Amino acid sequence: MNYSIIVLLNKFFMARKLGIDLGTTNILVFVPGKGVVLNEPSVVAVSQEDNKILAIGTEAKTMIGRTPGSIIAYRPMKDGVIADYRVTEAMLRHYINKILGRWNIFIPAGITSTERRAVIEAAVKAGARNAYVVKEPILAAIGAGIPIQEATGHMIVDIGGGTTDVAVISLGGIVASTSVKVAGNKIDNAIADYMKKNFNLIIGDKTAEEIKITIGSAIPLDEELVMQVKGRDFVLGLPRTIELKTNEVVKAISKELREMIRAVKEVFQETPPELSSDIIDKGIIMTGGSSQLRNFPELMFRRTGVKATLAKDAYFCVAKGTGVALEHLDMYKKSIITKR
Repeated sequence: MNYSIIVLLNKFFMARKLGIDLGTTNILVFVPGKGVVLNEPSVVAVSQEDNKILAIGTEAKTMIGRTPGSIIAYRPMKDGVIADYRVTEAMLRHYINKILGRWNIFIPAGITSTERRAVIEAAVKAGARNAYVVKEPILAAIGAGIPIQEATGHMIVDIGGGTTDVAVISLGGIVASTSVKVAGNKIDNAIADYMKKNFNLIIGDKTAEEIKITIGSAIPLDEELVMQVKGRDFVLGLPRTIELKTNEVVKAISKELREMIRAVKEVFQETPPELSSDIIDKGIIMTGGSSQLRNFPELMFRRTGVKATLAKDAYFCVAKGTGVALEHLDMYKKSIITKR
């Protein structure tokens, strides 16, 4: 299960609030009253000689695959959890200071109980006064406009870069849930592997992501989209360009999509009949950047028999949920927030 963290800071004795969606691939910063004010990659460039952080965010992402041997650009969050504590702390501090200095923050992150403490500690060292843990599907549901406090079942499927979280929510709490480490990044890897095996073409992560966004689909298309893909020939070692079509991408990512849908089916099996009935009537709500893959809701419907809908501004739902939770912290604190 992915979690989020509310962090409270003070500056000149005036409490301020800030929400940070700390994702595997991107960081979104939400300011109540202003909305999402920052959206940058969760990438950090580090010098291997002295372990010094050279760049963070967009600047660091441009370095991926283009750095000399003395510099490494990578993501300190892996599958929604901290892979590098020190760098994650520095990244948090950077974004807090970049937006507003020391503010009240709300930080979503996917973590186990041990990793949860690491994220909270990183936030505290970055300037937090207090920190609270929140289950992330709740935030996604709030951001999607779902009335989670009602005695009605709602299913949320939040698909990010590192994890897919599935949860059934009723009366402000999670009734049944699961989380699998298959999401956008695994889809990108599958595309890159497919290109190597079927075309002897080696491509980078950025190219794989571009393919997914430009011509990718969850189901085959009658009128396929076409893209010119550039990479390095695996045999000759020389640059080469090939033409790729949508239905080839569908084949490449079918295994990953099956795993995500299997997670949804598992949660249905754990859901009480009354809530299952509610979900049949209301449908499945899909959030997160990777849920925006073409025709993903249609594939979900075909495999589960339940109508699926892509939430409005699906990419920003968790970040928007942090804003709502911050504005109504007292209301949500008892049901979904656990202090560290």
